Amino acid sequence: MEIEVPAETPRTFSHITRKKIHLLKLETLLMCIYYPCAIGSGLGPAPDGAKKWSRQTWLPRPRFRTAKGFGIFAGVNSSIAVPYLAATTMFTKLPAFRNAQPATHWPPARSAEDSGWKAKDQKGDPPPGEPEQPCFPTLIFSHGLGGSRTCYSSVCGEFASYGFVVCAIEHRDGSGPRTYVNHPDSGEGSYEDIEANANINHDPKEVERGHGEVDYIFPKDNPLDTAPHNDKGVDTELRKAQIQLRLAEIGEAYAVLKHIGTGNGEYIARRNLRRKGYVGASSRGLEGIDWGMWKDRFSLQRITLAGHSFGAATTVEALRHIDHHFPWIGQGIIYDIWGAAVQKLGSESQYRIRRPLLGVSSEAFMYWPSNNDATSEIAEEARNEGMPVWLLTLRGTVHLTQSDLSILYPRMCSLYMKMTANPKRALDLNIGASLEFLKKVMPDEAAILDRAMSDEGILDVDVIGDMPDDNKPPEEWIAVRLNVPHRVGKRIMPKLAREIKRIRSRKTTGKESTPSEEIWMHAKASEDEVQAYRKRMRSQKASKDSDSVDNSTVNVEVEEDQTHGRKEGEGKKAENVLSSYSSDEESQPSSKSDDERQGAPYSGLETVIN
Repeated sequence: MEIEVPAETPRTFSHITRKKIHLLKLETLLMCIYYPCAIGSGLGPAPDGAKKWSRQTWLPRPRFRTAKGFGIFAGVNSSIAVPYLAATTMFTKLPAFRNAQPATHWPPARSAEDSGWKAKDQKGDPPPGEPEQPCFPTLIFSHGLGGSRTCYSSVCGEFASYGFVVCAIEHRDGSGPRTYVNHPDSGEGSYEDIEANANINHDPKEVERGHGEVDYIFPKDNPLDTAPHNDKGVDTELRKAQIQLRLAEIGEAYAVLKHIGTGNGEYIARRNLRRKGYVGASSRGLEGIDWGMWKDRFSLQRITLAGHSFGAATTVEALRHIDHHFPWIGQGIIYDIWGAAVQKLGSESQYRIRRPLLGVSSEAFMYWPSNNDATSEIAEEARNEGMPVWLLTLRGTVHLTQSDLSILYPRMCSLYMKMTANPKRALDLNIGASLEFLKKVMPDEAAILDRAMSDEGILDVDVIGDMPDDNKPPEEWIAVRLNVPHRVGKRIMPKLAREIKRIRSRKTTGKESTPSEEIWMHAKASEDEVQAYRKRMRSQKASKDSDSVDNSTVNVEVEEDQTHGRKEGEGKKAENVLSSYSSDEESQPSSKSDDERQGAPYSGLETVIN
């Protein structure tokens, strides 16, 4: 589903302005939902009665204007960026159908890897003790700098193919290349309503055209604050405010999911601003969805929060505020975290990570010393709270490997960034490690995970000793690329190189390459730590059985002198959750290869974006 709805608590964040207009403001929430869909999706008429099923384009609409935004972000003139994207990915579509019915069946007790693709179009018997229809686990995904709701469709689609409902947020904090903010003509969320009741000002030209346009925000006088060797360091004021806005959007996303999951999807459909007549919308909107089929179909508790780069930093900050703001988050996954964006904690700070954590890094980022130290500190913080933690690195990968870009532009990643890992295999390792982690820390979801996943034993790999430096680049290329000899087989054709390696391994050992040859494990929770965590969770659940869990809308708040909320006195007063710290000062994105992908029972045509 593609959903944009007016925020329940519109407001501004920080005092940062450009031309006397607040840069960071929450007015609407934009997100895509990926999910397993019913057998037969894509066949016959579409849910809205149209002859052809609709599929989301990878480059969000309006595509040419969005392409210009990518050019600005990348520092490339639009006369080059737009034709390049037009020739490569502007018309690429996600391998998922819009607005299909959610799956109501359990997959068969065998994976597609073992039984072929036909297994994905077959129903299985419910596992013992489980209901006829599965209740899917839920994951919320936060993108990195330069990302969008579709830039991680491979990761989100893969999770959906293994039985997850995935909410991919498009943040409006100036961290994406370009995003469009719609407003209704009148009523809640209109310009008149927001300016009168939420104290948010707008450029008159924006009001005249009827929608907002948010481009990437370059820090003033420090546009390269993300660079490892930037003398000025990170623009902490901007990044802190952006994360605060992101946390608020996560709270708003949960409110939307709650409406859908409790049978109130019609309310969301009535408020949806991604329908015909609005900028960036599909003419299909949310037409044809049977909202009654969504009631109680996915979990609203123990939700997984995951993110890449800046989104991983956002995940860490959310995990630090579980008790007061995000009690429904059960665990976190951080992909190639940008550690400099994470706030340092003072020794007296009460805000700590109190949820299990998985960190998956690229080899390129592993060689960034300060970032690696920050990642280790985050892991230690969680371990000191008794949480199971795993940290690992995917060998031969670069920062873009965990996004769609390494699949869409594999030659660019291998030629210029010297990525040697097969991008589809790297995706498998990312998802495989994540599923193994979730199976360990979410025993209540074991039925769907056991039925869906193939366990490669990725998290069983032994912890290494000294930090490797096999492909460490010269200092000026730290975090950007790897230092790999100019070998065609390793750089230009990583898939062929991997196949040759597998053949050699079969001849010498009788087995194909194992995960220990593809990853480095830096930290690993013991089985005793996992069992101790599970015991604590069972005890907490038992103590709460007599009480109803409060699933009310979570409004992440910002401190009074930085925020202006809707109508004084409505709801909680705003308070900045981050201010309480004691600081020390050319293919389609997600298609499976028959010979090397895991067997996801809901993948292929059964993975859907609404």
